[in-house]
Amino acid sequence: MHNVMIVDDQFGIRVLLTEILQKDGYQMYQAANGKEALDIQELEKIDIVLLDMKIPGMDGVEILKKMKERQPTIKVVMMTAYGELKMVNEALENGAISYMAKPFDIEDVRQVIRHNL
Repeated sequence: MHNVMIVDDQFGIRVLLTEILQKDGYQMYQAANGKEALDIQELEKIDIVLLDMKIPGMDGVEILKKMKERQPTIKVVMMTAYGELKMVNEALENGAISYMAKPFDIEDVRQVIRHNL
């Protein structure tokens, strides 16, 4: 079983993705901010993260960098509603494997996870 973490400050997105991906057989973890995400990563081996770019406090790129420092093999897919090309490029340069624009198609999310696990 693979461990998937959703990091997004929007509760509805976390719940929706968790419910759908649990049905696909993944062990799911949720975090509303960077601190929660890093705390979970410290306790669990996370295989892939769906990480929102814009999170209050610690932005997605900063969270990505810290996660990769702790676990270089972790796979991180950035999610953005803002289409900020500079931030997307920075995330990809710092080890993100891909990105998705919100709103996203659930089948695309499933495919990205299957492809990268």
